[in-house]
Amino acid sequence: MSSWSEERRRNLAADAEQRRLDEDAREGRRLKAQEAADKRRRDERRKDKEEKRTDKVQRRRERAQRRQARAAKREKTFTPENVYRKGTLLLVGLSAAASLPAQILHFLQISWMLFPIGPAVEGAAWVMAAGVAYADERKLPAWVRWLLRVLSLSAAGFAANINYQYGTSLAGNGLSVAEAQVAGLGLAAVTLGGPLFFEVRQWVLTLTAKTASPKQQAEDKARRKHEKKRRKEFKDVVDRQQQLLLAAPYGTLSAEEAFDRAWWDKKGAPRGVTADAIADRLDAEAEVAAVLAEAECTPERAAVELLLADLFGTDGGDGGAFGTPAASPIDGAPGGAAKDRTALGGKGKRPVRSASATEAERPLAEADLKTVRKLAEALGGTDRLSARNVREAVGCRNDYALRLRNAIRTEEQGSAQ
Repeated sequence: MSSWSEERRRNLAADAEQRRLDEDAREGRRLKAQEAADKRRRDERRKDKEEKRTDKVQRRRERAQRRQARAAKREKTFTPENVYRKGTLLLVGLSAAASLPAQILHFLQISWMLFPIGPAVEGAAWVMAAGVAYADERKLPAWVRWLLRVLSLSAAGFAANINYQYGTSLAGNGLSVAEAQVAGLGLAAVTLGGPLFFEVRQWVLTLTAKTASPKQQAEDKARRKHEKKRRKEFKDVVDRQQQLLLAAPYGTLSAEEAFDRAWWDKKGAPRGVTADAIADRLDAEAEVAAVLAEAECTPERAAVELLLADLFGTDGGDGGAFGTPAASPIDGAPGGAAKDRTALGGKGKRPVRSASATEAERPLAEADLKTVRKLAEALGGTDRLSARNVREAVGCRNDYALRLRNAIRTEEQGSAQ
């Protein structure tokens, strides 16, 4: 009996423990679901706040952009050009509004059938003024524009006379004679002033368009000046160029191509080259060759000497370039300077020796060694030294140049070890 009771108690305790565990599990799941729901709500609130903040920033940015756009529009609208353009049109409109009714009333007082005359006269003035603008736009001949101006001002003058008469006729109809006189003058002034304002406006716009590109104007002026000088200097070539342009189909030959062909036809050489220029160059080359031959120096050797003079200077030895203080082979001085020239070598430090035995026994001078060291540095190493370039740099015989080169190479090897 007791064992059954104990077994029952254990079962009840186990059931109670299980129910507790199940309850804890359910509570845990509930808490997790609650936390997840709270997290979702927090995320949604944060997302809503971010969206509101973004919308607010966007609205602020759009307002700033609209303000900038309005400011830019105001700035563009109230530029001197736009104020002048639109202001002139406003004055023109006011002039027409003041003058046209007076003309209509003037002719209506005579007869209702004369009603179209007033708009016709006033319209003629404005249509002719618009024709001047159209002629400027199409770049028609000047006489067309001046004819339209004369017609416009004639119509405007006739309309002004009519309006003056109408204004003065108002005397006694509530106006004094002086007031009627002022009214007539005012009507005449606005009748003439409208087309005149429009014409001045058109002149200003036309001149502005012509001066809109100063750089292009300067280029066009320089081109016209160049063409004028070319015709003056090469009249025969330019005449031949015009013949070629006229002979070729329109647009198939450019002016510069025609000038090249015309130069060949007239001068027999490429552009810029003439028989006199070729003769002068040949004479100069012959003179240079004669001077070099007199100085016992070939053109190739002179070129090497100039290169070495650039590297080492022209006064580093015994008397400047090419051996003596006298003129070098490139000087080309005739007469007495030629007598001082000697047989030269390379940079021309000194005259060439006459006996090879003397060169073989001659000790190596420190100045010559220094010159060869500088030559090696300029050439990029002693391996680039040769008897020829040493001989040209120092101005000596071949055996002495070989001794100098070998000495410099020995020095480098000794320093490397």
